[in-house]
Order: sequence, then C-alpha cells, then structure tokens
Amino acid sequence: MDINSQCVVALTWTLKDGLGDVLDVLDSPVEFLVGGSDLLPKIEEALQGHAAGARVQLNLEPADAFGDFDEARIFLEPRSLFPQGLEEGMLIEGSALPAQAAGHMPRDLLYTVTDLYPEHVVLDGNHPLAGMGLRLDLRVHAVREATEEEVGRGTAGTGFFRVQPMAPGSPTLH
Repeated sequence: MDINSQCVVALTWTLKDGLGDVLDVLDSPVEFLVGGSDLLPKIEEALQGHAAGARVQLNLEPADAFGDFDEARIFLEPRSLFPQGLEEGMLIEGSALPAQAAGHMPRDLLYTVTDLYPEHVVLDGNHPLAGMGLRLDLRVHAVREATEEEVGRGTAGTGFFRVQPMAPGSPTLH
C-alpha cells in the first residue's frame, strides 16, 4: 500500500540539526496518522506515494518545522511562585502555572525551565527545536489503512516530537 491521506505509517528516524549533529534517534517503529495531527505537513508531503521499505530524507527549515525562536516566549518569574524541587529542564504546562504568573503568560504553551536563580526562574515557551533547521532520515516500516476511530480522533496516538512533560535529562524528545 502506498502512503496517502488517511493512512497510518510506522516510522523510524534519525533527526539531525543543520550541522549534522544527531538530535534524536527513533529505533523502534511508531505509528502516525497521515492526514491528521501526528506529522508536520512537510513530512506528510514527502511521504506521499511511498510504501513500506522506503527511505525518505528531507531538510526542514524552521518555518516548516517548529517555527522561529520567539523571544516573547521567554519569561522571568519570581522563584517564590514555584515549588521546591524545581530543576532546569523540567517542563511546566501553561495551565499549571501559578496564578500570579499565568496572568501574563499564554496558558496553551509548554514551558521549559531553562535557568534557576536564587530569586528568579527563566521559563521558555518555545518548542525545544524552534529556530532550527532539521535534517530527517525516515524509514517506512509499514503502511495500513487508518481505522474510523483514528480518523475521527485525527491521530494514531503519537505526534511527531510532541513535547510532553518528562523527567529532567530525558535523552530524547519523542
């Protein structure tokens, strides 16, 4: 079966930055819905017409991936607003921000704690890959028709580098 809209593809990948440094490797195939919200549009476009066994390589500019880095998404907040045990690298959902901070910070973003100071915390609402050109080497392991449930949800359950709260120091972004 060839990849088209409303099908599910099982992929592995190697993701590199513009200089060729490896950022992430997905060794075990993961399923993604094509035609839903799982993959970036440029990735879906590049996969169209390929079948199981295909290898697809593409370069993504920031505009085609996670956007440009936005300085307006960096916030300096009083340390006293946050609980003890906060560490650099932790992620905080905008909806879980302390009320005193949430008033001026978008609640629909996921914030990374980038710096901790005795009196302040620096929170970054940019995606960790924002502003980066990316090189992606994809391998298609399987292609199948999407179920009605997957199409209705708009996902096979996994998003391409959908960042979720994770433990500090986690080695991967997926």
